[in-house]
Amino acid sequence: MTDTATDIYSPDLYVDGPPHEAFSRLRREQPVYWQDVPGQAGYWAVLRHADVVHVARHPELFSASEGGVVIEDLEPASLESMRDMLLAMDPPRHTAYRKPVSPEFKARVIGRMEERIRAITAGILDPIHARVASPAGLEVEFVHEVGAHLPSAVVGELMGIPREDWATIHALAERNSGGQDPDIAEESERGSSSVEMAMYGMGFAARRRTMPLQEDLTDVLLGSPFDGRLMTDVDFGRFFVQLVTAGNDTTRTMLSSGLLALLQHPEQLAEVRRRPEAIPGMVEEVLRWANPLHYFRRTAVTDTEISGQPIAAGDKVAMVYTSANRDEAVFDDPQSFDITRSPNPHLSFGIGTHFCLGVHLARLEGRVFFEELLARFGRVELAGEPVRQRSNLNNALKSLPVRLA
Repeated sequence: MTDTATDIYSPDLYVDGPPHEAFSRLRREQPVYWQDVPGQAGYWAVLRHADVVHVARHPELFSASEGGVVIEDLEPASLESMRDMLLAMDPPRHTAYRKPVSPEFKARVIGRMEERIRAITAGILDPIHARVASPAGLEVEFVHEVGAHLPSAVVGELMGIPREDWATIHALAERNSGGQDPDIAEESERGSSSVEMAMYGMGFAARRRTMPLQEDLTDVLLGSPFDGRLMTDVDFGRFFVQLVTAGNDTTRTMLSSGLLALLQHPEQLAEVRRRPEAIPGMVEEVLRWANPLHYFRRTAVTDTEISGQPIAAGDKVAMVYTSANRDEAVFDDPQSFDITRSPNPHLSFGIGTHFCLGVHLARLEGRVFFEELLARFGRVELAGEPVRQRSNLNNALKSLPVRLA
C-alpha cells in the first residue's frame, strides 16, 4: 500500500531535487512500492538496482508498448504514436527497427565525429570567451545560453536539419518533455508540440526524398527497410520526434547537471582541471549522480512478481533509475559524488533491449565539452541559485546562472 506520507509521484516533490532520503528508506522497507496517482491507476515503483535490471531484461513480462513509457495513461491516438517510437517498441519489432540504425551509433563510427564535435563546442564557447572583458568575469545562464547549443548542433548535423531550424526544433523538444512545468509548457501542450515536431519531420522527409543523398542519418532512415518495408513520411515523423527530443534534452541535462555537480564539489573540479584524463570517469559519475531521466514505465503483460511482490497483468511498473543509481547494495557510499568511482554500473542508459542507442555519442559530447570548457575558463562559479524543472520524469535544471572568467 502507498505510504501516505511518501508521495514519490508528485512533480512538486522534485522541484527542490530528487527525494533521495525517501528512496533510501523505501529501498530498505518497501523496495517495490505502490504509488497512487490522482485520477487514474497507480503504479509499482521499482527502486532497487537488481529489480530495475530484472524488469528491463524481461520485455516478455514487462512491455514498453502496451501502455507506453510514461506513468500517465495516454489518449489512444497519443499512445499509438508513441508505439511507433523505438523507446516504446517491444521485441521483435524493436529489434527490427533498431537494426538498420544501430551501425550509425557504434563506438568507432561515433569516434570519427570527435573533431567535428570539438569544432562545434569551440564555436559555442569561443564567442563567450571573447565577451569576458574583465577579471570579474561574464555571467551567463548556462543551461540555455551554453549547454543547449551543443546537442542542438550535433543532432542537427547528424540528421541534416537546416541550421535555421535548429532553434525551433530545440524549443519543441523542450516542450515535449516539459509539460509538467508551466514555465516550459502547459501540460496540454506536450502532445501538441510532439505533433508539431512530427509534422515538421514528415515535411522534412518529403523534401529529402527529392534531394541528392547527403550521407547522413536521415538518408539511412529513409533508405533502409524497417521490419520489412521502407519508412513512410508518417513513420519518419514519429521516429524523428524520439531521436531529436532524446538527443537534445538528455545531453543538455547531462552538461548542466555535470557542471553544477563540479561546482558543488570544488575539490573534484580542481582534480579534473589537474588531470583532464579523469573527465570520462567524471562524466559517468555525473550520469549516475544526476541521471537525466527519473524513470521509464513498463506494463505487466501477465501475472508475475518482483522480489516477492505479486504484480498483476496490466499493472504499471516504473523503473526508477534515480533510486537504483544510489542503491547501497551496488554502490559504495552511494550518496557521495566521486569522479573516481569504479566500477560504476549506473542504469542511466538503461540495460537490456532498450540500452541507449546514443550512449557513445553522449559520452563523447560530455568528454569533449568539459575538456573545452575547462581549457578556456580558469574560473567557473555559481552566480545565483540553480532552478530545477518541475517534473517527476526529467531530472533537469531549467536555469543555472554561472560566472565564467
